[in-house]
Amino acid sequence: MTDTQNKILVTGGAGFIGSNFVLRWIETVGTPVVNLDLLTYAGNPENLAALEDDKRYQLVRADICDAEAVAAALNGHRPRAIVHFAAESHVDRSIVDPGAFIHTNVQGTYTLLEQARRYWSTLDDAAKAHFRFLHVSTDEVYGTLSPDDPAFSETTPYAPNSPYAASKAASDHLARAYFHTFKLPVLTTNCSNNYGPFQFPEKLIPLMIMNALEGKALPVYGDGQNVRDWLFVDDHCSAIRAVLERGKLGETYNVGGNSERNNLHVVHTICDLVDTFRPDANIGPRRNLIKFVADRPGHDRRYAIDARKIARELGWTPSVDFERGLRNTVEWYLNHASWIENVRSGAYLTWIKQNYEERIAQ
Repeated sequence: MTDTQNKILVTGGAGFIGSNFVLRWIETVGTPVVNLDLLTYAGNPENLAALEDDKRYQLVRADICDAEAVAAALNGHRPRAIVHFAAESHVDRSIVDPGAFIHTNVQGTYTLLEQARRYWSTLDDAAKAHFRFLHVSTDEVYGTLSPDDPAFSETTPYAPNSPYAASKAASDHLARAYFHTFKLPVLTTNCSNNYGPFQFPEKLIPLMIMNALEGKALPVYGDGQNVRDWLFVDDHCSAIRAVLERGKLGETYNVGGNSERNNLHVVHTICDLVDTFRPDANIGPRRNLIKFVADRPGHDRRYAIDARKIARELGWTPSVDFERGLRNTVEWYLNHASWIENVRSGAYLTWIKQNYEERIAQ
């Protein structure tokens, strides 16, 4: 195979899902990966320290909104596929600063699609046929469900309720448009809530693990009954590989963990696991640290993914149940204190204070 047939370009590969994907790709597929990442607050090159001396991995520090930089990466590295993870992804941050989400998720995806189209148009027929653009998105584009509603399918109408979800919905529509208008070979995945190693500690599961370990308050929004379908990140990565390899062009595939749990159940389970692994008589039972705080605006009540299409068409199903995945995740965070300290920058601490301290005080 030529380099064009072998190499893939991943955007946002130093982030949570992206870094897990890159690590698993090198481990399971073994072909070269170029990681295009701006290394913002959630992008951490330490996630990929295991590949520091691996010639199959290369980091290109660049912004997906920078058309010249994207074009240079594509023309210089000649990838046979793009896997697009790069995005602003935290709902709370999107409420504080919607503009950053429009810039990265909408403008950035447009720039990437347009530069991919131009690059793809220069390929010979065989390389064109082999090329793929895989756009990674979220179930939040579908809005919210009541307790008795059927799970989101690929035909569920879009109804985003946060600036984050709206920005991802816009990027999904752009990806679809580039397939239908320009025939760019696009695939889209919409996943449920991911968890696992390397997740930035502003998200629910790592935040609860770290606070529980240190005896700090565990802020739970509202009544804690908001339901999410939890997907272990390694399962998500295997689903993306399946879609990249076997997905039908222009199609969307919903990826879920078949693990609906409400937030309070998740926090209770984390408390019990931390008590088991790191008992502390001075702290006592970690469940006592739970503090219900003012809900965030527009908080969606329930997400659930119907993942039957990807199972039926591509033979993919999740392999890690929630209890095992969460246990593994808690153990990983407890055993990687240096990684945690390195990502707890001043910017992170300022954000946690801004977003949670006033709610806890209420």
